[in-house]
Amino acid sequence: MRRGVTEPAPSASSDAAPSVVGGVRAIRAWVDVAIVVVVLVSTNLVAHFTTVWASIAAVPVAAVVLLGMMRARGMAWSELGLSPRHWKRSTVYALACVVAVATVVVVGAVLPVTREFFMVDRYATVSGALIAAMVVIPLQTAIPEELAFRGVLHGTLSRASGVRGVFVFGSLLFGLWHVASSLGLTAGNEGLSAIFGSGVLGQIAGIAGAVVATALAGALFTWLRRRSGSLLAPIALHWSLNGAGALAAALAWHLVA
Repeated sequence: MRRGVTEPAPSASSDAAPSVVGGVRAIRAWVDVAIVVVVLVSTNLVAHFTTVWASIAAVPVAAVVLLGMMRARGMAWSELGLSPRHWKRSTVYALACVVAVATVVVVGAVLPVTREFFMVDRYATVSGALIAAMVVIPLQTAIPEELAFRGVLHGTLSRASGVRGVFVFGSLLFGLWHVASSLGLTAGNEGLSAIFGSGVLGQIAGIAGAVVATALAGALFTWLRRRSGSLLAPIALHWSLNGAGALAAALAWHLVA
């Protein structure tokens, strides 16, 4: 610096610029979260309280719409758990999940002490269980729900609140997502009816238990998503818990027939 010449003081506006940009990004991130939550709540209501066709199509359609919306808003494939570079690693986790769950579920369905918990009325026939496990559950539940929760919601929450928000809010929302589908849960399950009964209090207990269980499952799915970097592993675990459970229910009914 030459003598007698002073450097200009840093501009206050230049110091404020990064914080302004950061604030705008944070607001945008929470707006994205709000959009996703509103779409999910609306989808859940439509799927469970309108028409049969809506119950079939609502969740898959909503998952695709949310995916397109967040891609349009600049979310990368890796943020959504759909980057091909993670597929190889995630496949290993996926296979391990399927084998582990299938083993536990089959043992549970065969043992008389736990068999009643697998005796769900809607899976009493082998044909019905096969259709549910191989078609309905993957296309209507496991894949679209993982796209919506561990894909889109996971990505938006990561931007807005970081890892802790993903685990806490994401898991809680996933648990609450299952309130409507748990209505009448105890009445249609031999083991749960024996414990809680099929009355109003039993139904409330069944719903509360389902919310807690699915919230914990959501945390596990989120861990798998982060650990493997892809949706393949949580999709596989989600399918195996539901799909293997449907097949085990048919097995349990067959064993007592």
